[in-house]
Amino acid sequence: MAKKRILIVEDEPKIAALLDEYLRGPGGYDTVVLDRGDVVMSWLEQHEADLVLLDLMLPGQDGLELCRLIRQSRNLPIIMLTARTEEIDRLLGLELGADDYICKPFSPREVVARVRAVLRRATVAGESPLDLPVGTAVKSPPKAMLRIDKERYQAWVNGAEVKLTPVEFSLLRLLSAQPGRVFSRDQLMNEMYADYRVVTDRAVDSHIKNLRRKLQSVAPGLELIESVYGVGYRAKSVSG
Repeated sequence: MAKKRILIVEDEPKIAALLDEYLRGPGGYDTVVLDRGDVVMSWLEQHEADLVLLDLMLPGQDGLELCRLIRQSRNLPIIMLTARTEEIDRLLGLELGADDYICKPFSPREVVARVRAVLRRATVAGESPLDLPVGTAVKSPPKAMLRIDKERYQAWVNGAEVKLTPVEFSLLRLLSAQPGRVFSRDQLMNEMYADYRVVTDRAVDSHIKNLRRKLQSVAPGLELIESVYGVGYRAKSVSG
């Protein structure tokens, strides 16, 4: 089996070399290192990567803008690296579609573990009974048809594909598999982060907000996911 390729975008040579060493050695990954933000999109147009490890502050183009651009064209897992630890920056990264967020200074072994966790979520079609079978359709009023393909990590509403991050896809799959059931934020966090790391409730809210926005972008007026005040979220009940 071919090695997974990790694109490291980091302009600090020592940090880039450390990440490259650990991801190649203990991680067992193939790696490519870029030190400027403005060459990333052109590189991705010509090469394949399985995950991007993206620094926030880069020459040429910053990481947040790159995250947004990558999300517009592909469902490539993204882990952001930054020395800026303010919560607003964390949430902004999540709003733009980052799958994880690691603050500097960090343990390179932790980075390897995070990369493994994100790749596992992105590439393994979950084997839990919460998965919908390939091609299963769920009707959601008004006149909306949701179709989920768990093998390809793709979703469609009324025939229009919804471009989702791996985390967003996992949330949609979980909620729509049991319409009407209320899931707490803790339950949703366990689905989002298989390694059970500590994240805030607001991270869940941020992902749900993005998911709703994307669903409505292809089906205006669709409200598939409902908030249950003080508890969590649920998908609307199946009808028709």
